[in-house]
Amino acid sequence: MNTVNSTSNDLSFIFANEPKQNESIDDKNCWLIMIVDDEPAVHEVTERVLREFVFEEKGLRFIHAFSVKQAQEFISNYPDTAIVLLDVVMETDDAGLQFVKYIRDTVKNRFVRIILRTGQPGKAPEKQVIISYDINDYKAKTELSAMKLFTTIITALRSYRDLRIIEKHRKGLEQIIESTAQLFEFQRFKQFAKGVLLQLMSILHLDAQDTSEKITGIVVSKINNTYIIQAGTGEYEGFENESMENALPVHIQQMITSTFEEKHSFFYDHMYIGYLSTRKDIQNVLFLSGCRMLTELDRDLIRIYAGNVSIAFENLYLNQEIIGTQKEVIFTLGEVVETRSNETANHVRRVAEFSYRLAELIGFNEEQAKLLRLASPMHDIGKIAIPDAILFKPGALTPKEFEIIKSHTTVGYRILKNSDREIMNAAAIVALEHHERWDGTGYPQQLKSTQINIIARLTCIVDVFDALFHNRCYRKAWPLEKIIDYIKEMRASLFDPNLTDIFLNHIDEFVQIKTHFPDESE
Repeated sequence: MNTVNSTSNDLSFIFANEPKQNESIDDKNCWLIMIVDDEPAVHEVTERVLREFVFEEKGLRFIHAFSVKQAQEFISNYPDTAIVLLDVVMETDDAGLQFVKYIRDTVKNRFVRIILRTGQPGKAPEKQVIISYDINDYKAKTELSAMKLFTTIITALRSYRDLRIIEKHRKGLEQIIESTAQLFEFQRFKQFAKGVLLQLMSILHLDAQDTSEKITGIVVSKINNTYIIQAGTGEYEGFENESMENALPVHIQQMITSTFEEKHSFFYDHMYIGYLSTRKDIQNVLFLSGCRMLTELDRDLIRIYAGNVSIAFENLYLNQEIIGTQKEVIFTLGEVVETRSNETANHVRRVAEFSYRLAELIGFNEEQAKLLRLASPMHDIGKIAIPDAILFKPGALTPKEFEIIKSHTTVGYRILKNSDREIMNAAAIVALEHHERWDGTGYPQQLKSTQINIIARLTCIVDVFDALFHNRCYRKAWPLEKIIDYIKEMRASLFDPNLTDIFLNHIDEFVQIKTHFPDESE
């Protein structure tokens, strides 16, 4: 359809002198402009007049579509298109208008600025089109002089830029909220520090920027007047636990030290150095280098994120303090029973470390292994209800006395089972089942094989190992060789055979752990 013939000569006159291509413009740093028109002359003259156009240090890159079908493909392939210069009448009288619907309703692109250019206004009256279709400008080709086209493009790019800034701010805030929620899930400080760096780089999209300067991030803590790197990315990946003096250039050390001293965050040329502290006066500095392209919006996002990180830091330390308190209470509870006899005072601590190591060896993750380390010391908490006369009887127990001893499993379970804490729930299982046997002849429920919870099976073997290694009121400690023979003998009867094999294959490690927690008599 020949919609431009009547005006093509006028347009050619208006855009007569073709300028040279601006070679200083980086093709990757351009505004994308899509020209959708079935008349090649319109493409030619539009590109000719705008070829040296620059807005905010970015030139234009043109995408040429000569049909709506082609335009639909391009708008999907180039979602960052800033402006569509769109003819109305092409394959059909309303082809351009249908493409508007495709952009807004099908592709759901609300950012691209759509400028209708028509040589036949009667086919698409301006008032009707503006009301009915989500377009941003309407121009008759006869009125579109070079200056008016320039003004139209400038106005459209400003609108596109502002919408993108608003959208980036919205997405940045969303990601800050999401990232902060993820940070609160971290239980280990180094994992948390690493997460802070990665999330911040993601928020700023720094990891996707085309920059020749390598992006580097570091979290440094001040511990007893020593500066320790807690986490690093980029060129400082893997420098965790290193002293800042041994790992960082002098000029970066000076900036970080200054930040600690002044207790204030700074933006330097291409760096951000953020000061983060807690109410416990634990001080950290977040250093990010490679930020040369940061806008004021980016800086605002950093400030907001840094504020949330400070809260997360505070919660992490509080959580660690709670965990430390729980651990202390748990060991104290376990020792309430054990310290009734001086020679067994460290039994619960050894069982905790044995359990943790064996859990690691069989494939528990760090969180699961730590949970068992805290739960296993309470395996015998039910013995608090057993009379001393029975608990410390030097001779053989009568059947009635043995039944009383056996009750410590159910007593311990009843003490612990009503808590909604994960540690207490695990401890309740261990207390109830750690005297069950692989062959089903244990107590109190005669569970068999894998009916016994894995954490109880694991605690069982390390509890027996430690008990045999130390004096009891009813027998002397066994030598290691005899203990190993016994554990082998009890494989697949008392003990889980797989756990037995793993335990014995690493027996030296468990003996070494034992030496770190000797009883007073040793």
